[in-house]
Amino acid sequence: MKLVSFGDVHMATRNLARMDAELRDCDLIVISGDLTNFGGAQDARKVLEAARGVCGRVLALPGNLDQGEVIPFLEEQGVALHGRGIVVDGIALFGCGGSNITPFHTPTELTEDEIYDTLRRGYREVEGRRPLVMVCHTPPHQTKCDRLMNGTAVGSTAARRFIEEVKPEICISGHIHESAAVDKIGPTTVFNAGPFKGGGYIVVRFEDGKLDARLEFL
Repeated sequence: MKLVSFGDVHMATRNLARMDAELRDCDLIVISGDLTNFGGAQDARKVLEAARGVCGRVLALPGNLDQGEVIPFLEEQGVALHGRGIVVDGIALFGCGGSNITPFHTPTELTEDEIYDTLRRGYREVEGRRPLVMVCHTPPHQTKCDRLMNGTAVGSTAARRFIEEVKPEICISGHIHESAAVDKIGPTTVFNAGPFKGGGYIVVRFEDGKLDARLEFL
């Protein structure tokens, strides 16, 4: 099974055309939030259709720059990971979209309690299944994946707490554009691919009971 994930698309899907070789054998695309740039369902539809054009199966989360109507839209499309859990070809995925509270009052922001509860709700649908992939638009707090340019850590304390409790094999995040990186929280590998227009994406393979994940750039 091969999963390719990217996020912070903000309507910029041009790099999909450059990923032909990578996507040729892709079983699942996971969009980790911010499909649009303050857009609603119609903008999200354009991004979803572009992804579906290169891979038959897609799952997605809203980001903080997606309007609230994107959440039910993704549900209607059968691709939602926000507060949901699903097993695809042996990999259990669950997630939380939006972001923790920012100073900018963006459309989809959650309190830390809401992030934790949303992750818990999704996890319950796949509890007991492994390998486990947590998809959270906001990176966990105090990692290489949640640093602003000045070094301030702005990730979610709830996301970190949930990782420490559940210990998923992988956490896929985004949100902080300048923090494309890979880090570890205990046994969990945490990824942030940065904005999609920057060429970052994550590849996860699950073969013969073994999970392998890497951060790549075009």
